[in-house]
Amino acid sequence: MNATMDKNPIRKVIFASSVGTLIEWYDFYIFGSLAPIIAAQFFPKGNPTAALLSTLATFAAGFIVRPFGALVFGRLGDKVGRKYTFLLTLVLMGGSTFAIGLVPGYETIGFAAPLLVLLLRLIQGLALGGEYGGAATYVAEYSPPNRRGFYTSWIQTTATLGLLLSLGVILITRKSLAEDEAASIRAFESWGWRIPFWLSIVLVGMSIYIRLKMQESPLFSKLKAEGKTSTNPIKESLMKRSNLKMVLLALFGATMGQGVVWYTGQFYAQTFLENVCKVDFEQTRTILIWAIVFATPLFVFFGNWSDKVGRKWIIMGGLLLAVVSYRPIYRMMLDLTKIETVVMDDSKTKIERVISPMGGKAYSLQSTTTYHFYQNGITEKKTSTDTLFNSGVEKIQTQVKSARLVPDDIYWSLVALIFVQIVFVTMVYGPIAAFLVEIFPTKIRYTSMSLPYHLGNGVFGGMTPFIAVLLGTIYTNDVLVGLWYPIAIAAVSLLIGVIYLTNRIDPNVND
Repeated sequence: MNATMDKNPIRKVIFASSVGTLIEWYDFYIFGSLAPIIAAQFFPKGNPTAALLSTLATFAAGFIVRPFGALVFGRLGDKVGRKYTFLLTLVLMGGSTFAIGLVPGYETIGFAAPLLVLLLRLIQGLALGGEYGGAATYVAEYSPPNRRGFYTSWIQTTATLGLLLSLGVILITRKSLAEDEAASIRAFESWGWRIPFWLSIVLVGMSIYIRLKMQESPLFSKLKAEGKTSTNPIKESLMKRSNLKMVLLALFGATMGQGVVWYTGQFYAQTFLENVCKVDFEQTRTILIWAIVFATPLFVFFGNWSDKVGRKWIIMGGLLLAVVSYRPIYRMMLDLTKIETVVMDDSKTKIERVISPMGGKAYSLQSTTTYHFYQNGITEKKTSTDTLFNSGVEKIQTQVKSARLVPDDIYWSLVALIFVQIVFVTMVYGPIAAFLVEIFPTKIRYTSMSLPYHLGNGVFGGMTPFIAVLLGTIYTNDVLVGLWYPIAIAAVSLLIGVIYLTNRIDPNVND
């Protein structure tokens, strides 16, 4: 492709590809962002920890099937074309996300509820397995070879922006359901959580309209016109020794480590803040939002830089920083939010009580919130909810929730610590699309690059929150034990990448 191509078409290509990919990531991450609430909705309520683990396992299932989506849709994309393949993935993702918002809860249909959610989650994973490779390949094949890192880095921002969008929609929905905070929380946890899922159908419709106006990739169109498209992309990707070698090197030397860094820095960080540090739901989300806003431009910075210095050492640098700094960072997060060894000011303790009339068997809902103030500025908020019944004999069913509201100095310190982790994410993720595109030939590129990407991100990365929480329930003496999983995976990937990957690949070689 001519390096002096008109910039206007590439901007339209990036916009159309990015909007659709962002919406697919939004659809995919709503589930993870609402994991504790979904656990209460679709699993038995007797054991909250088991319910959360089951939800995280369902979340991880969507990642595990992504490599299969990469093969199915990658084959289609290499045979039929890039454009129509990721139009199909967009429809599947949007439809399954919308349907999750319609599934009745466990109390209504029993174990059919988590099974239906699991099925829809698997469809989401298959769709995403075909989306990312198509969008990255499409943009790369429109880009001048010496600017691929810069142009494809815009696609890399969509995963983080999709998470940002999901968090923003969740917070806005929760705030808008009622003026009273307690009533708003109850409404959101009972039915309001479905709204972000329903919204996806509108976003997907807009994206389909935009993508229908796109043209096929020029490199693929040329290949198809010359009759040189692959007859069996999967066979050529996996059975041809030289190509299989690159698939394995890309997986174990780059995407495996990149995957765990991505999900540790954004998803496990959120889980750790909320479940281990006990930071308030809203503060946890806004901390992550600020860190994402500050760090997102660095995806483009590192993608652009990789055009000048090569992809390898930027990715390896991000892996190294993650390996050596994760435990110190999370130890600081824990120390900043602890109250166990801090003196409490009893004179400031405040109690608020709200009684709301109810229908059905329960005749009122009594929420009692007690605020304890500590000398480090943290306020512990303990809310007990008593459901009073009127069925001949008065009964009280009590639920207790505890959260910590952190002051501004601790809040912004936590933002900084999450920001540092997302910087590592931008280093490993910003250049990865250009890196993958350039090591595989055009005729099997969609399949070949999608497979290691989704194995690394889906299997290794997507399992991070589940494995980290599971390790924490087994080895209870070390609250940071969950970090050993991403540290070990990133370290192995770093070692393989440093030894076997080359830093510079001629960007024209596979075109």
